[in-house]
Order: sequence, then C-alpha cells, then structure tokens
Amino acid sequence: MGTACPAPTCSHLCGGVALCGTEGAGPRTRRPRPGMRALALLPVLACLSAGARGEVFSRCELARLLQRGGLDGFMGYRLDNWLCLAFYASRFNTGTVMENSDGSSDYGIFQINSRRWCSDQRSHTLDLCQTRCRDLLTADLADDINCVKKVVMDWQGMGAWMPWRDHCKGRDLSHWVASCNL
Repeated sequence: MGTACPAPTCSHLCGGVALCGTEGAGPRTRRPRPGMRALALLPVLACLSAGARGEVFSRCELARLLQRGGLDGFMGYRLDNWLCLAFYASRFNTGTVMENSDGSSDYGIFQINSRRWCSDQRSHTLDLCQTRCRDLLTADLADDINCVKKVVMDWQGMGAWMPWRDHCKGRDLSHWVASCNL
C-alpha cells in the first residue's frame, strides 16, 4: 500500500514511518543557507523518535478499537467514516508524520495537525488537545481518539480533514465495516 502523501515528497524510513516534506524546495546549491542543515535533520529525528513505535492496523482491528473508543456515531459520524479517514490519511499507520509548508506537521493515524491540536515542540501551537504530537504515533489510540473527538466538535466537523472531504464525504462507506463482525 502507498502512503497518505504524494510520492515525490515522501520518504519511507525506519519501520514504515512515512515522512513527508513539501515540494518546490528549489534547486540545490553548494552552500545551504544557515539553518537549512538543521531542517534537513528533522525527518531523521522524527524517524528515530517514532519509527519503533508506529503500528499498521488491519481494517477490522482498527474498527474494533475505534468502536470501543466511542467513535461510532460520535457527532453523527458512523464508524465507516472514521475508517475511511484513517485509511486515506495514514493507510492505518500510527507512525505517519507529514510535514506541511507552513511549518506544522500532521501526526498519527488521523494526521492531527500540530498548528492547532497537539504540541510538537517545533512549531507554534494552540495545543487544543493538550497532548504531545509524538504520543499520537503509538499503537495506543486513546490520545488520538480523544483528540479527534475535539477536532470533529469544531465547526468543520470531519470536513477539517482533506482526505475525508476528498475520498469519504457523501459516499457509500459501508464496505469499510463489512465483514468485521462488529
């Protein structure tokens, strides 16, 4: 399976963790600008901190965990919406990190953004979920579930996630929970 971000901007390092950058970085020069060397190390550091902890869930295993976490029907969104989002955001991989052009990053199975929702110690954040972004990269989904509940209560609902808008919104999603015996 592929990753949740465009192929030209991603590299897969350390145990399947997808680390993504932004396109259009410009031509390479012989002398990097001050601070660029430190920026180049960020994906490697993220890999070292997250690589051993990420887990890729099966569809039905994730469905059971999300159902136990109270997401089925939360704010009117059935479980199939959450599975569709998790697939298109991270391919069910808790160790996924995507760097954004604004300096923020998206973390974990739901790609929760550091600008508003979690603290990553690198970018300015509102930290509305009161959680460390790196805690969203583990197989323990309690932090992820608590945070997505806060995100979906925001005025955009699940529309806050582009992968959900592009691939899930308004579609028949029943196949996401089919055969899971929930």
